Amino acid sequence: MHKSGFVNIIGNPNVGKSTLMNALVGEKLSIITSKAQTTRHRIMGIVNGDDFQIVYSDTPGILKPSYRLQESMMKFVTGALTDADIVLYVTDTVEKGDAASEAIVDRILTSGIPTIVVINKVDLTTQPELEALVDKWHERLPQAEIVPVSALKEFNVAGLFDLILKKLPEGEPYYPKDALTDKTMRFFASEIIREKIFLNYRKEIPYSVEIAIDEYREEPDMDRITATIYVARESQKGIIIGHRGEMLKKVGTAARIELEQFIDKKVFLQLHVKVNDDWRNSDAQLRRFGYESE
Repeated sequence: MHKSGFVNIIGNPNVGKSTLMNALVGEKLSIITSKAQTTRHRIMGIVNGDDFQIVYSDTPGILKPSYRLQESMMKFVTGALTDADIVLYVTDTVEKGDAASEAIVDRILTSGIPTIVVINKVDLTTQPELEALVDKWHERLPQAEIVPVSALKEFNVAGLFDLILKKLPEGEPYYPKDALTDKTMRFFASEIIREKIFLNYRKEIPYSVEIAIDEYREEPDMDRITATIYVARESQKGIIIGHRGEMLKKVGTAARIELEQFIDKKVFLQLHVKVNDDWRNSDAQLRRFGYESE
Protein backbone atom coordinates (compact mmCIF):
# COMPACT_ATOMS: atom_id res chain seq x y z
CA MET A 1 0.00 0.00 0.00
CA HIS A 2 1.42 3.36 -1.06
CA LYS A 3 0.11 6.69 0.27
CA SER A 4 0.39 10.09 -1.37
CA GLY A 5 -1.31 13.45 -1.18
CA PHE A 6 -1.20 17.22 -1.09
CA VAL A 7 -0.87 18.74 2.39
CA ASN A 8 -1.50 22.45 2.06
CA ILE A 9 -0.40 24.91 4.75
CA ILE A 10 -2.69 27.90 5.25
CA GLY A 11 -2.87 30.63 7.89
CA ASN A 12 -2.42 34.29 8.76
CA PRO A 13 0.85 36.18 8.19
CA ASN A 14 3.64 35.61 10.71
CA VAL A 15 2.24 32.50 12.41
CA GLY A 16 5.20 30.39 11.28
CA LYS A 17 3.91 28.57 8.18
CA SER A 18 7.25 28.71 6.37
CA THR A 19 9.20 27.63 9.44
CA LEU A 20 6.80 24.71 9.86
CA MET A 21 7.10 23.56 6.25
CA ASN A 22 10.88 23.76 6.35
CA ALA A 23 10.84 21.68 9.55
CA LEU A 24 8.51 19.08 8.02
CA VAL A 25 10.51 18.86 4.79
CA GLY A 26 13.91 19.02 6.45
CA GLU A 27 15.18 21.64 4.01
CA LYS A 28 14.96 25.42 3.85
CA LEU A 29 12.65 25.96 0.88
CA SER A 30 10.60 28.94 2.10
CA ILE A 31 12.26 32.18 3.17
CA ILE A 32 11.83 33.13 6.80
CA THR A 33 11.95 36.58 8.38
CA SER A 34 10.25 38.26 11.31
CA LYS A 35 8.28 40.46 8.88
CA ALA A 36 4.76 39.57 7.79
CA GLN A 37 3.86 38.68 4.19
CA THR A 38 7.29 37.31 3.34
CA THR A 39 5.95 34.38 1.30
CA ARG A 40 4.45 35.46 -2.02
CA HIS A 41 4.23 32.24 -4.02
CA ARG A 42 2.91 28.77 -3.39
CA ILE A 43 6.00 26.68 -2.76
CA MET A 44 5.94 22.88 -2.73
CA GLY A 45 8.22 20.70 -0.62
CA ILE A 46 8.15 16.95 -1.23
CA VAL A 47 8.92 14.28 1.37
CA ASN A 48 9.37 10.70 0.14
CA GLY A 49 9.46 7.35 1.88
CA ASP A 50 9.34 3.79 0.56
CA ASP A 51 5.56 3.70 0.87
CA PHE A 52 4.53 7.37 0.88
CA GLN A 53 4.94 10.76 -0.77
CA ILE A 54 3.78 13.94 0.99
CA VAL A 55 3.58 17.08 -1.16
CA TYR A 56 3.53 20.06 1.21
CA SER A 57 2.56 23.54 -0.02
CA ASP A 58 3.52 26.73 1.78
CA THR A 59 1.20 29.62 0.90
CA PRO A 60 1.13 33.40 1.45
CA GLY A 61 -0.46 34.68 4.63
CA ILE A 62 -4.18 35.41 4.50
CA LEU A 63 -4.90 39.12 4.04
CA LYS A 64 -7.33 41.62 2.59
CA PRO A 65 -5.65 42.67 -0.68
CA SER A 66 -4.58 46.30 -1.12
CA TYR A 67 -3.11 45.94 -4.63
CA ARG A 68 -2.99 43.46 -7.52
CA LEU A 69 0.04 41.57 -6.22
CA GLN A 70 -1.81 40.75 -3.00
CA GLU A 71 -4.87 39.66 -5.00
CA SER A 72 -2.61 37.20 -6.83
CA MET A 73 -1.11 36.02 -3.54
CA MET A 74 -4.61 35.30 -2.20
CA LYS A 75 -5.35 33.21 -5.31
CA PHE A 76 -2.55 30.88 -4.19
CA VAL A 77 -4.32 30.56 -0.82
CA THR A 78 -7.78 29.83 -2.25
CA GLY A 79 -6.24 27.49 -4.81
CA ALA A 80 -4.64 25.53 -1.99
CA LEU A 81 -8.15 24.89 -0.62
CA THR A 82 -9.33 23.31 -3.86
CA ASP A 83 -6.67 20.62 -4.34
CA ALA A 84 -5.78 19.70 -0.74
CA ASP A 85 -6.00 16.15 0.55
CA ILE A 86 -5.21 17.53 4.01
CA VAL A 87 -5.29 21.15 5.20
CA LEU A 88 -2.87 22.32 7.87
CA TYR A 89 -4.41 25.50 9.26
CA VAL A 90 -1.60 27.18 11.19
CA THR A 91 -2.35 29.58 14.00
CA ASP A 92 -0.22 30.58 16.97
CA THR A 93 -0.58 31.51 20.62
CA VAL A 94 -0.94 35.28 20.09
CA GLU A 95 -2.79 35.99 16.85
CA LYS A 96 -6.35 37.32 17.00
CA GLY A 97 -7.57 36.67 13.46
CA ASP A 98 -9.57 39.03 11.24
CA ALA A 99 -12.37 39.01 8.69
CA ALA A 100 -10.18 37.63 5.91
CA SER A 101 -8.97 34.66 7.94
CA GLU A 102 -12.44 34.03 9.38
CA ALA A 103 -13.76 33.71 5.82
CA ILE A 104 -11.07 31.11 5.03
CA VAL A 105 -11.86 29.19 8.23
CA ASP A 106 -15.53 29.17 7.21
CA ARG A 107 -14.55 27.68 3.85
CA ILE A 108 -12.47 25.01 5.58
CA LEU A 109 -15.41 24.24 7.88
CA THR A 110 -17.71 23.47 4.94
CA SER A 111 -15.10 21.93 2.61
CA GLY A 112 -15.10 18.42 4.03
CA ILE A 113 -11.29 18.32 3.66
CA PRO A 114 -9.50 16.56 6.55
CA THR A 115 -8.02 19.40 8.60
CA ILE A 116 -5.35 19.68 11.27
CA VAL A 117 -5.21 22.92 13.25
CA VAL A 118 -1.57 23.50 14.17
CA ILE A 119 -1.13 25.80 17.15
CA ASN A 120 2.43 27.05 16.70
CA LYS A 121 4.80 28.85 19.12
CA VAL A 122 3.59 26.91 22.18
CA ASP A 123 6.93 27.70 23.81
CA LEU A 124 5.64 31.28 24.21
CA THR A 125 2.54 30.47 26.25
CA THR A 126 1.38 28.78 29.47
CA GLN A 127 -0.41 25.46 29.81
CA PRO A 128 -3.78 27.05 30.85
CA GLU A 129 -3.61 29.46 27.89
CA LEU A 130 -2.81 26.59 25.52
CA GLU A 131 -5.71 24.52 26.84
CA ALA A 132 -8.05 27.48 26.25
CA LEU A 133 -6.81 27.78 22.66
CA VAL A 134 -7.34 24.06 22.05
CA ASP A 135 -10.93 24.38 23.34
CA LYS A 136 -11.50 27.44 21.13
CA TRP A 137 -10.37 25.62 17.98
CA HIS A 138 -12.31 22.47 18.84
CA GLU A 139 -15.41 24.67 18.94
CA ARG A 140 -14.52 26.59 15.75
CA LEU A 141 -13.56 23.52 13.67
CA PRO A 142 -15.17 20.52 15.40
CA GLN A 143 -14.00 17.96 12.82
CA ALA A 144 -10.37 19.08 12.93
CA GLU A 145 -7.58 17.58 14.99
CA ILE A 146 -5.62 20.08 17.11
CA VAL A 147 -1.85 19.73 17.36
CA PRO A 148 0.32 22.09 19.46
CA VAL A 149 3.88 22.55 18.11
CA SER A 150 6.88 24.82 18.17
CA ALA A 151 8.18 24.75 14.61
CA LEU A 152 11.19 26.87 15.50
CA LYS A 153 12.26 24.53 18.31
CA GLU A 154 10.94 21.44 16.46
CA PHE A 155 8.72 20.50 19.40
CA ASN A 156 6.10 17.89 18.38
CA VAL A 157 6.88 18.26 14.66
CA ALA A 158 7.50 14.50 14.54
CA GLY A 159 4.09 13.91 16.14
CA LEU A 160 2.46 16.16 13.54
CA PHE A 161 4.23 14.27 10.76
CA ASP A 162 2.94 10.93 12.10
CA LEU A 163 -0.64 12.27 12.15
CA ILE A 164 -0.31 13.56 8.57
CA LEU A 165 0.97 10.18 7.43
CA LYS A 166 -1.96 8.46 9.16
CA LYS A 167 -4.47 10.71 7.36
CA LEU A 168 -2.77 10.53 3.94
CA PRO A 169 -4.91 8.78 1.29
CA GLU A 170 -3.72 5.80 -0.70
CA GLY A 171 -2.28 6.61 -4.09
CA GLU A 172 0.70 6.55 -6.41
CA PRO A 173 3.40 9.26 -6.14
CA TYR A 174 2.74 12.51 -8.01
CA TYR A 175 6.42 13.33 -8.52
CA PRO A 176 9.63 11.32 -9.00
CA LYS A 177 10.80 9.81 -5.74
CA ASP A 178 14.02 11.85 -5.74
CA ALA A 179 12.16 15.19 -6.15
CA LEU A 180 12.38 17.76 -3.35
CA THR A 181 10.31 20.60 -4.84
CA ASP A 182 8.52 21.75 -7.98
CA LYS A 183 10.57 24.96 -8.14
CA THR A 184 13.77 25.59 -10.13
CA MET A 185 17.13 26.83 -8.90
CA ARG A 186 16.40 30.15 -10.61
CA PHE A 187 13.36 30.51 -8.33
CA PHE A 188 15.33 29.71 -5.18
CA ALA A 189 18.11 32.11 -6.19
CA SER A 190 15.54 34.92 -6.50
CA GLU A 191 13.93 33.99 -3.17
CA ILE A 192 17.27 33.94 -1.33
CA ILE A 193 18.12 37.41 -2.68
CA ARG A 194 14.67 38.66 -1.69
CA GLU A 195 15.06 37.24 1.81
CA LYS A 196 18.30 39.20 2.30
CA ILE A 197 16.46 42.37 1.29
CA PHE A 198 13.77 41.65 3.91
CA LEU A 199 16.50 41.21 6.51
CA ASN A 200 18.47 44.36 5.62
CA TYR A 201 15.86 47.02 4.77
CA ARG A 202 12.97 48.48 6.71
CA LYS A 203 9.44 49.80 6.13
CA GLU A 204 8.04 49.58 2.61
CA ILE A 205 11.27 48.70 0.76
CA PRO A 206 11.09 44.85 1.00
CA TYR A 207 7.44 44.85 -0.08
CA SER A 208 8.20 46.99 -3.13
CA VAL A 209 10.95 44.70 -4.45
CA GLU A 210 10.88 41.84 -6.94
CA ILE A 211 13.82 39.81 -8.22
CA ALA A 212 14.40 38.63 -11.79
CA ILE A 213 17.15 36.13 -12.57
CA ASP A 214 18.57 37.35 -15.88
CA GLU A 215 21.11 34.54 -16.26
CA TYR A 216 21.84 31.32 -14.42
CA ARG A 217 24.83 29.54 -15.92
CA GLU A 218 26.11 26.29 -14.44
CA GLU A 219 29.83 25.64 -14.88
CA PRO A 220 31.85 22.67 -13.55
CA ASP A 221 33.33 24.57 -10.60
CA MET A 222 30.96 27.53 -10.21
CA ASP A 223 27.43 28.74 -10.93
CA ARG A 224 27.25 32.26 -12.39
CA ILE A 225 24.08 34.20 -11.59
CA THR A 226 23.05 37.65 -12.80
CA ALA A 227 19.96 39.14 -11.17
CA THR A 228 18.03 42.40 -11.28
CA ILE A 229 16.36 43.87 -8.21
CA TYR A 230 13.28 45.76 -9.37
CA VAL A 231 11.85 48.54 -7.21
CA ALA A 232 8.55 50.40 -7.59
CA ARG A 233 9.88 53.98 -7.40
CA GLU A 234 13.04 55.90 -8.30
CA SER A 235 13.63 56.96 -4.68
CA GLN A 236 13.87 53.29 -3.63
CA LYS A 237 16.71 52.58 -6.04
CA GLY A 238 19.19 54.71 -4.08
CA ILE A 239 18.11 53.13 -0.80
CA ILE A 240 18.71 49.61 -2.17
CA ILE A 241 22.16 50.56 -3.51
CA GLY A 242 23.20 52.55 -0.43
CA HIS A 243 26.15 54.90 0.06
CA ARG A 244 28.90 53.93 -2.39
CA GLY A 245 27.02 50.70 -3.12
CA GLU A 246 27.61 49.35 0.39
CA MET A 247 24.06 48.09 1.03
CA LEU A 248 23.84 46.31 -2.31
CA LYS A 249 27.22 44.69 -1.68
CA LYS A 250 26.06 43.56 1.77
CA VAL A 251 22.92 41.95 0.33
CA GLY A 252 24.89 40.33 -2.48
CA THR A 253 27.47 38.85 -0.13
CA ALA A 254 24.83 37.41 2.21
CA ALA A 255 22.85 35.96 -0.72
CA ARG A 256 25.97 34.46 -2.31
CA ILE A 257 26.99 32.74 0.93
CA GLU A 258 23.54 31.16 1.37
CA LEU A 259 23.36 30.15 -2.30
CA GLU A 260 26.70 28.38 -1.96
CA GLN A 261 25.39 26.49 1.07
CA PHE A 262 22.13 25.67 -0.72
CA ILE A 263 23.75 24.18 -3.83
CA ASP A 264 27.08 23.12 -2.24
CA LYS A 265 29.08 24.91 -4.93
CA LYS A 266 30.85 28.19 -5.51
CA VAL A 267 28.65 31.02 -6.80
CA PHE A 268 29.45 34.23 -8.65
CA LEU A 269 26.53 36.61 -8.08
CA GLN A 270 26.06 39.93 -9.87
CA LEU A 271 23.22 42.25 -8.86
CA HIS A 272 21.68 45.22 -10.69
CA VAL A 273 18.90 47.57 -9.56
CA LYS A 274 16.20 48.97 -11.86
CA VAL A 275 12.92 50.86 -11.45
CA ASN A 276 9.74 49.16 -12.66
CA ASP A 277 7.01 51.69 -11.97
CA ASP A 278 4.22 50.30 -9.79
CA TRP A 279 4.83 46.71 -10.90
CA ARG A 280 2.62 45.43 -8.04
CA ASN A 281 -0.49 46.73 -9.85
CA SER A 282 0.48 45.71 -13.40
CA ASP A 283 -1.07 42.50 -14.78
CA ALA A 284 1.68 42.24 -17.39
CA GLN A 285 4.46 42.56 -14.81
CA LEU A 286 2.74 40.14 -12.42
CA ARG A 287 2.63 37.58 -15.23
CA ARG A 288 6.29 38.21 -15.95
CA PHE A 289 7.20 37.56 -12.31
CA GLY A 290 5.09 34.40 -12.12
CA TYR A 291 2.13 35.61 -10.05
CA GLU A 292 -0.42 35.32 -12.85
CA SER A 293 -0.73 32.65 -15.52
CA GLU A 294 -0.20 33.60 -19.13
